Amino acid sequence: MRWRDALRRVAETGRLMVGVPDYERYLAHRRASHPAEPALSRAAFHRLCADRRFAGEPGRGSGCC
Repeated sequence: MRWRDALRRVAETGRLMVGVPDYERYLAHRRASHPAEPALSRAAFHRLCADRRFAGEPGRGSGCC
């Protein structure tokens, strides 16, 4: 059903706009690209994403803005 796919994409876009990362997409990427390496737990994944967004990284400025 195309409307379900469209609704799913709208929801995903909304979550990304407010900074909520997609753990399921991360797991799919890990399985496809890095199968021998362990994936982060859901909590560790969200912590990493929050740290990247708000704590900043070298060369990225303050993080959020």
